[in-house]
Amino acid sequence: MEELARESIRSLSLLAKPTRGSEAPRLGSFGAIFIMLKSALGAGLLNFPWAFEKAGGVNRAIAVELVSLIFLISGLVILGYSSSISRQNTYHDVVREVCGRRIGQLCEICFVFNLFMISVAFLVVVQDQLEKLCLSLYEMVAGEKEIPYHWYTDQSFALFIMCLVIILPLSIPKEISIQKYTSVLGTLAATYLSVAVIAKYYTKEENAATAVPEQREGLDSWASVLSVVPTICFGFQCHEACIAIYSSMENKKISHWVVISVVSMIFCLLIYTLTGVFGFLTFGPQVASDILMSYPGNDVVMIIARLLFGISIFTIYPIILLLGRSVILTLMLRYRERQAMVTAVFERRCRVGLTILWIGVTLLIAVYVPDMSDVISVIGGISAFFIFIFPGLCLIFAMQTEPVDHRMKTLLTGWGVVTVVTGAFIFGQSTTIAIMELARKF
Repeated sequence: MEELARESIRSLSLLAKPTRGSEAPRLGSFGAIFIMLKSALGAGLLNFPWAFEKAGGVNRAIAVELVSLIFLISGLVILGYSSSISRQNTYHDVVREVCGRRIGQLCEICFVFNLFMISVAFLVVVQDQLEKLCLSLYEMVAGEKEIPYHWYTDQSFALFIMCLVIILPLSIPKEISIQKYTSVLGTLAATYLSVAVIAKYYTKEENAATAVPEQREGLDSWASVLSVVPTICFGFQCHEACIAIYSSMENKKISHWVVISVVSMIFCLLIYTLTGVFGFLTFGPQVASDILMSYPGNDVVMIIARLLFGISIFTIYPIILLLGRSVILTLMLRYRERQAMVTAVFERRCRVGLTILWIGVTLLIAVYVPDMSDVISVIGGISAFFIFIFPGLCLIFAMQTEPVDHRMKTLLTGWGVVTVVTGAFIFGQSTTIAIMELARKF
């Protein structure tokens, strides 16, 4: 995600007038907002209509979004401020510099695990779309609506072939240059899907009102509302990339960064909310955890959406793998240096081995946990560290050293504590729900 942000910054800098006396890319307001949107919009959009149904309706889901938006914007502002005082330009470097080495190491662990689970979510999305695409293709060729089951017609086998033929060759190299041409696909797919969902709602054949799920009361009501928070965290998460964006901005005033953060999150809120509302109103309680699975396999408009998401995932997955692998590989090479000299052969073997292991384990999890909502529950819990916990800790530690008015220091420290506690609660709640759901299914 940070690499995607940096590549986007370099691409925009070719179109912008360079700053006199500096070769470093400098972002204006429009460029920063564009890259923030590009970092946030993605596969999480597929889960939003299901989250609206899970929350018990449109009003409750939007209320949770608006409350979450306060913390989302707060986290972005805190991270920009932390980057300015630490003079670091990556997420884990900022956390390490502001909060200390131990918390920095925890940040690296969460960073790798978060990327790992995002990789699983991507493969689950691809598997879902392969199922629908194969079904529509078979229907057009054979004229039948169901594919006879054979081991070679199973979508898990098709996903394995895709990983072996496409993802593995793209992931093995040290550098992944394909990102400069394809990283915009995720935003294109998300925007297309949002427009398509709205259009499908207004052009659907049945104009009858969609059945609204029964409103739950008491503890069940609160549980249903809180259960959508992981989806919101996963969908709006651009916090890991925001430091790279802030570091490349021409105007680094915190007041300006606040405006960038607010505008970016409002645009994200608009796209996610429109997709969630109209997807939920179209299918009601029958909406799938992946909204594309709710539409017929022969729907041409949605076939295009499936292809866009599939292609974007095939190009972004290797970048996610590269980011996670680089952290693990660096630790392995550091350990090796203490024992013996690090050779190019050793580095290549470690890199290839880690790549194969990463793809193999994520593929195995995607096959046996095919429900996207289960995966996002885990990712949303880990995302709470990057959106709530680490920004809150950065604010608390920064207030111990920065020359700030005592009253303001107390207020900001208190907000940091609230943010950390909220993040810890979301992590515990979402992780517990994910474990209980998996235990129930297995």
